[in-house]
Amino acid sequence: MRIGRGAAIVLIATAAGLLGCGGAVGPADTANGGINVPLKEQVLEPGPLGEREYGNPNAPVTIVEYASLTCPHCRNYHAKVFPQVKRQYIDTGKVRYIIREFPIGRTAGTAAIVTRCAPQKKYLSMTEAFLARQSEWVSQEVREDAIYNVAKSSGMSRAEFDKCLTNQAIIDGLTEVKQRGRKYGVIGTPTLFINGQKAQGEVTFEQVKAMIEPQAS
Repeated sequence: MRIGRGAAIVLIATAAGLLGCGGAVGPADTANGGINVPLKEQVLEPGPLGEREYGNPNAPVTIVEYASLTCPHCRNYHAKVFPQVKRQYIDTGKVRYIIREFPIGRTAGTAAIVTRCAPQKKYLSMTEAFLARQSEWVSQEVREDAIYNVAKSSGMSRAEFDKCLTNQAIIDGLTEVKQRGRKYGVIGTPTLFINGQKAQGEVTFEQVKAMIEPQAS
């Protein structure tokens, strides 16, 4: 493991464990300013690494997703829900979509660093490759060769991969992204903020649609 000691401590989950991800299932209570739901403006404050975002920057609805690449709920969301959201809302200009890292465990932390090293145009495809191929690389111990086997499918060389794992600016930036997520009430993944309204766990397309539609016109 090549991540610096301080970064490894921050990127490790607290009590969730390697595969812990979902918190409460479905939309959280956002009425009357729930204590764990930040204002839309707070959530949209750009992070230190810049945003990985898709769609119309001036869309009426912005979705911020916090994800861990080792999380089965995130894998299911990106396999079943996100494609529908992309087709119906992102590609049509109704939604601006931001993905932020909330790595749970050292293995997830390592993969998150790798995705941030990739060019922005390859970030989404690499993220989805890690999610779809979890069975090949997720384990209690960090297996760099297995992680690289996924990363190289997006064109990353081994030299680029090895250099990436010691990129302190990315490590520090991801640490801050996760700390800010905790401040916003993120305790598991995936967590979505849809114009400031929070949903987490095994979120369905119908739930996301119901939160988008009243604000998408």
